[in-house]
Amino acid sequence: MRRILILAAIFVATAFKSTAEEGMLIPSLIKAFENDMQAMGMKLSAQDIYDVNNSSLKDAIIHFGGGCTAELVSNQGLLLTNHHCGYSQIQSHSSLENDYLKYGFWAKNKSEELPNPGLTATRIVRIQDVTAAILFGTEGLSEKDKAAKMEANYGQLIQDAMANNHYTADIKPFNYGNEFYMIVKETFNDVRLVGTPPNSIGKFGGDTDNWVWPRHTGDFSVFRIYSDVNNMPNDYDESNVPYTPLHFLPVSMKHRVPGEFTMVYGFPGTTEQHLTSGHLKYIMDLERPARIKMRDKSIGVIDASMRSSDLLRIKYASKQARIANGWKKWIGQIGGLKTVDAIQIKLDREKKYNDMAASNQEWKKKYGSVIQEMNALVEQYHMADFGYSMFIEYSYVGPELFGRARDINKFLSNYEKLSSNNEWDKEVQAQLEAAKGFFKNYDEETDKQIFLLLTEEYVKQLGKENVPALLKSKSAEELADIIYSKSILTNQARFEKFMSKANGKSLAKLLKKDLGMMLWKETEEHFVANTLPGVRIFKSEMDALLKTYVAGKMEMFPEDQHWPDANSTLRITYGKLEGSAPHDGMTYTEHTTLDGIITKNNSGNPDYELLPRMHELAAAKEYGDYAQDGELWVCFTGSNHTTGGNSGSPVIDAEGNLMGLNFDRTWESTMSDYMFDASRCRNITVDMRYVLWVIDVYAGAKHLVDEMKVVRD
Repeated sequence: MRRILILAAIFVATAFKSTAEEGMLIPSLIKAFENDMQAMGMKLSAQDIYDVNNSSLKDAIIHFGGGCTAELVSNQGLLLTNHHCGYSQIQSHSSLENDYLKYGFWAKNKSEELPNPGLTATRIVRIQDVTAAILFGTEGLSEKDKAAKMEANYGQLIQDAMANNHYTADIKPFNYGNEFYMIVKETFNDVRLVGTPPNSIGKFGGDTDNWVWPRHTGDFSVFRIYSDVNNMPNDYDESNVPYTPLHFLPVSMKHRVPGEFTMVYGFPGTTEQHLTSGHLKYIMDLERPARIKMRDKSIGVIDASMRSSDLLRIKYASKQARIANGWKKWIGQIGGLKTVDAIQIKLDREKKYNDMAASNQEWKKKYGSVIQEMNALVEQYHMADFGYSMFIEYSYVGPELFGRARDINKFLSNYEKLSSNNEWDKEVQAQLEAAKGFFKNYDEETDKQIFLLLTEEYVKQLGKENVPALLKSKSAEELADIIYSKSILTNQARFEKFMSKANGKSLAKLLKKDLGMMLWKETEEHFVANTLPGVRIFKSEMDALLKTYVAGKMEMFPEDQHWPDANSTLRITYGKLEGSAPHDGMTYTEHTTLDGIITKNNSGNPDYELLPRMHELAAAKEYGDYAQDGELWVCFTGSNHTTGGNSGSPVIDAEGNLMGLNFDRTWESTMSDYMFDASRCRNITVDMRYVLWVIDVYAGAKHLVDEMKVVRD
């Protein structure tokens, strides 16, 4: 292990000498890349980007809701993220009377800003390499004793990091356990909605343009972090005040120049760059196509429902966006990987790895068979993994009755405890309130149609021999007719009637009489008994092999580019503002303009719908101070390596100013979760000048622009 760490350190000091478009770098190691970044045009120092003892760019970067990125842009806690990142909050505040989805929302003052229970904003305090500390005292121990010692070391490190402060800490393995880093965090629980553009701006292009270039989406929303009077995190309270950040990003109004330096700073979710050829082939040929088919059916039902009424449009807007996002991404992933012949690239790399291992007896012993073992493991367990994916699509992404079943089952399991503690009545009321929130955004007929189609597809994909008894004995139609006419899971009135008389006896009968609960229970139990054991073996053994495989890469190829897979921790990637030529005969320019919005709107596609004000401002060319050479830039692309979780990440210029908000990749780029191609992979950014134009000119909320520090040429 010591040798691996030494070689890793050598790599950090020598790699990325010419280009660094690929890779998601750990901020605490950014000093090793300072020269290369400055050679590409950056004017900042590594200390400006990441510093534990002084304020730095790091302190303006926020983990938004645990799944997206946001950035602070004022000394009053003003926060920018993507429209789609704040979409569930926007939807929750919307109604037929206040249709913020369709018409937008802008708080005229701080008293009008809207609270969002459960929404968090997290700042990273420090990132610390604790590999040596985690492994301390483990040399020579058995695997069981080593794991116990590492667990003890882990606990002590966390305890020390959280002593005498309000921070939380977590330790994450990097490179499959070859390294460990501790992330110390400060989390704020009072995050309020300040403003959002209408869907016709924030979701312009809809599913038609999702993951596609050219793009014209104003994908942003505005929030604010609140703290107590001492600037400390606090739960929502009317006495809270706007948070004063350690650092916030100035906003760039400067002209953009193709080829200029760009840096993305955020929380990328997951990449899997080390999968073998056999593993990637299984994903491309079986797993992804099946998941796409499942979502095809859900999206078809939801889209039809949303078109049928404004009420259903509001109810299902956030759900549709969530389901469709992965669906279209996966289609692009498969296409991109096939275009570059990713399997052959993997095979070539595997041959190079094996040849190098064979050149040295020590390497041959440690690494010579690892690729073969990984491919064999995929062959042995891929159907268990496939069953896991189908279960997730059916039980968690599919019909919502299963989500209700899980919630009610938790309630059932606590009956004796609640009764003995005289908390029964209180919990019944809590369940009734939770049900109101659920059914507010639920339509029984829509869910029934999703259930019918996905149940049929689930059985088809797995085969009748691999599904629970109810799915063997009854058709989807038979199940749906009973569940959606009698189950308490699918109707608010039935649920409330049941809860008004609920007691220990009736609760015990629920899992034997309610067909919805029975199907959920059978499906879960069948999965746990027949699929989950194989999945656990597959994941555990594959992770162990990946640890060896990655260690071999680092030891045998110390001068190659190595970077740890994304794991939702803070990372940096850098590149240039540039277009691409992803296909023969096709060249993408690096930016789009407001003129393109009007052209798309004239096509008649409902995804390009606009409200009248956009037409008026575009016709008058009322661009304010936000144009460049007579054009209002809307979006631009760059060669920054991004993935899910980077949504909302700031795209930062050479001087540390905010150029725009990362919100997507081109369709050709979605392959970068598995394989990055610098010639074709591009991230998509909404230009900050368009964001300011929408806030100021379109929405008339100039007070928010005045709150920011605007940097001009």
